[in-house]
Amino acid sequence: MKTIVLISCGKKKLPHKAKAANLYISDLFVKSLKYARMLKPDRIFILSAKHGLLDLDQAIEPYDVTLNPMPVAQVKAWAARVLGQLKQRADLRNDQFIFLAGVKYRKYLVPHLASYTVPMEGLTIGKQLQYLTRKNHE
Repeated sequence: MKTIVLISCGKKKLPHKAKAANLYISDLFVKSLKYARMLKPDRIFILSAKHGLLDLDQAIEPYDVTLNPMPVAQVKAWAARVLGQLKQRADLRNDQFIFLAGVKYRKYLVPHLASYTVPMEGLTIGKQLQYLTRKNHE
């Protein structure tokens, strides 16, 4: 059994091509990635609205796509794509998934995962930032 952290992408990005771990520069993403690394998981992936599942060291160009305005059918299609990518890198039945991602990014993924946690479930962005700041300083 492996532990895999899934972090949602962020709107704020560098203005040039960069590794995915460095491209997203919002406070929420930066603190989420720091926290994810502290958990010492086997893998960390970014849930990208444009690319699906991203490895941290995958170089990509900045983009302006988010799941938030997408109709349900499009979000479901995105989730199906991510699940396909995830199946190539993880065991959906036996691995433990930790979501540092909003509802829209996880809603259609979690029914396909046997074991997952959402440490910041139900928290507003402000409360998530407080949680991450506290955890990152423990």
